[in-house]
Amino acid sequence: MRGFGKAGVVEAIREAGGEIYAITSEPQSLANSAQQDWNTGFGHIGDPHQEISGMCAQKGWLSLFTNEWANVRVADWASHPKGYFQPGVLALNHEGRVLYRWRSRPTRKNIGGAVSRPTPGHVWKSIQDAFNEDADAAHDDNPELDSPGTPWSIFVTLLLANGWFLKPAVFNHRPGEGSVSRRIRQAALRVPIFLAAWIVAAILLPPWVVALAFAAWIAIITPGVLKIHRRFQNVSQHDEPTEIG
Repeated sequence: MRGFGKAGVVEAIREAGGEIYAITSEPQSLANSAQQDWNTGFGHIGDPHQEISGMCAQKGWLSLFTNEWANVRVADWASHPKGYFQPGVLALNHEGRVLYRWRSRPTRKNIGGAVSRPTPGHVWKSIQDAFNEDADAAHDDNPELDSPGTPWSIFVTLLLANGWFLKPAVFNHRPGEGSVSRRIRQAALRVPIFLAAWIVAAILLPPWVVALAFAAWIAIITPGVLKIHRRFQNVSQHDEPTEIG
């Protein structure tokens, strides 16, 4: 979202008589916090009950994949009564004709939908091209993406580092805890230190002690890793979003 402002797309949309909004399945308090911290330059709207995304699906504009974490207590500061919806981009003209639409298909490659978005320049060019058409724009299934994705093993390692290698801890936007990018960098710095500690232990301690400690560590982290593996979606090319109830 921040890229749209940096690329000048927000200003271009407003000069063309339009407006841009970020809609999230987080509560409005977190939407406001993200708007302030990220300084996107446009309004953030909380939609935890998925009323807006549900309306878009009912009108045939855009249907998003949803991860149904309704019964999972993530933290005291978060609320997802209907789970959370995956990323999407929707552009409409004043008559409600679809000028552009894209939805993330969550897979292991894009970390369950956490990364790989259409570039702002690609989206804006597609919108401009659609002004000359009469019909709704088709889903963009092959956009220019801002990143190729992240290997799942690296992602899980960073989650473990974020949880001090005792359990995976996700990089949610948390008020008062610094930006997500900063916490990712901090987690990445812990990885070589953790590896170095194991190397030192292997040099100084008897092999059986190190092997026993490593087996104990694997036993400790395995439940959390399996939980993360189940939670993050990995849908096939043939799957379609379920209807929002």
